[in-house]
Amino acid sequence: MTAGRPRIAIVAASLDIVGGQGVQARTLVEALRGDGYPVAFLPINPRFPRGLRWVRRIPYLRTLLNQALYVPSLLRLTRADVVHVFSASFWSFLLAPLPAMAVGKALGARVILHYHSGEAAEHLERWGVLVHPWLRLADVIVVPSDYLAAVFADHGQSAQVIRNVVDLSRFEYRERSPLRPHLVSTRNLEPYYRVDLVIEAFARVRAERPGATLTVAGYGSEEARLRRLAGEGVRFVGKVDPDAMPALLHDADIFVNASAVDNQPVSILEAFASGAPVVSTPTGDIAAMVRHDETGLIVPLLDAEGLAAAVLGLLRAPDRAARLARRARGEIAAYTWPSVRGQWASVYAAPSAAEQPARVPAAEIR
Repeated sequence: MTAGRPRIAIVAASLDIVGGQGVQARTLVEALRGDGYPVAFLPINPRFPRGLRWVRRIPYLRTLLNQALYVPSLLRLTRADVVHVFSASFWSFLLAPLPAMAVGKALGARVILHYHSGEAAEHLERWGVLVHPWLRLADVIVVPSDYLAAVFADHGQSAQVIRNVVDLSRFEYRERSPLRPHLVSTRNLEPYYRVDLVIEAFARVRAERPGATLTVAGYGSEEARLRRLAGEGVRFVGKVDPDAMPALLHDADIFVNASAVDNQPVSILEAFASGAPVVSTPTGDIAAMVRHDETGLIVPLLDAEGLAAAVLGLLRAPDRAARLARRARGEIAAYTWPSVRGQWASVYAAPSAAEQPARVPAAEIR
C-alpha cells in the first residue's frame, strides 16, 4: 500500500488496438494517477520485437507470439494489491482476462473483472462451462451498464454497475448552427457494428441532400467490403488516434450508429460531449443512453431506411437537433470521473484483515 492507497495494476488492451476498452483503460489510468493512486498498466497486446512485427498480419501465429509475450509479463502483478482486468468475450476472455485473474488470485491480490462486451448473453449461455467456473476468481465483477448487470444476473452472477467515463476536458461542445449534412461514424469496421447500414442510409440522405458527406473512422475486417459499398461523399479515414477524435467529432454535425451488438459505447459518449446529435439503434445499453427524442433518436435494428429518415428529419428541424444535443450534453456529467471515483474507491478497498488472504511481498509499482 502507498499512503493508504492500494497499488493497482490495470490489465487491458493498449491503444495500439483502438477501441472503447483501450480508451477506457487509459482514461481510468490517468484519473487514478491524478487522485494519487500508484497505477501500473499491463497491456494484453504487448508490442512485438521489431524483427517480428510482421507476425501481426498472420492470425494464429500472432496469437501464439502474443501469448508468449503476455503470459510472462503477468509476473509484474506481484507488485499489485489490486488486479483490475478488462474483459471482452469468447476466446478473448480465455486468452487475456483468465490468465491475469488466475495469476492475480494466486498472488493474493484483490481481483476485479471489468466486463464490457455486448456479447455477454451469448458468451455466458454458450460458453458456460468455460466461463462460469473462472468468474469465481474475481472478488468483484464490474460492468458499465444496468443492461450487462441484468445479463449477469440472468446467469446467477452478481455484478456492480460503474459507468464508463469520458474526459470532458478533451471535447469542445459546439452548437451545430447551421446544421450541415455532415455525418460521422466512429465504430470499428467489424460486422456487428453494421457500418454497411450507415453507408446505405447515407446514400439515401445524399440523394436528397447532394452536398452530404459521411466520414467513416475505424478499421477492421469489413474495410474492403465497405469501401466497395461506398459511393460519392464517403471518406474513410482509417484508425483514428483517441487524441485526434475530438477534432474529428468537432468537424462533424450528426453522429450515426447502426450496431447490432453493443453495450455502452464510448463513441456515443464522445458524440454527446462534442455536441453532435446522435441517431442510433437501441442495442445493449444504448436505449438508456440515447432516449428517443430526448437525448437522440432511436431507429430499429437493421433499418437503413429508418436511419436515413431520422437523419433527414434532424436536417429539416435543426432546432430539434440542437435540443437533443443540449439535453445529451447536460446528462454527460454522470459519465465523468467525479461521478464514479467513489464507486471505484469502494471496489478497490481491501477487505477486512480477517478476510485478507496471505500476500506475496510486493515492491512499489513504478
